[in-house]
Amino acid sequence: MPKRSSKPRDLNQLAAALVHDATSDEPEPDPYEGKNPAAVELGRLGGKKGGKARAAKLTAEERSEAARAAARARWRRESSATAVDEGRAPELEGP
Repeated sequence: MPKRSSKPRDLNQLAAALVHDATSDEPEPDPYEGKNPAAVELGRLGGKKGGKARAAKLTAEERSEAARAAARARWRRESSATAVDEGRAPELEGP
């Protein structure tokens, strides 16, 4: 399923929204308003190093298997979407 955008689909609506955003005097809302700044910073720090730390712990074989599984999932998703578009049943491969 394609990701949905909050942008208007009509070009006239898009142009009007862009002009409104460019000329608006309203300040940008603070995404961290009402949140504990220390918790926000700790969350950012953990998120920044999470993937690298996980990759460092995995062996080369484990990383390779994770990459293979991700590729299989992507291909399975793409092939089932194509099959549905073409009116035939999707073919799912085993591990």
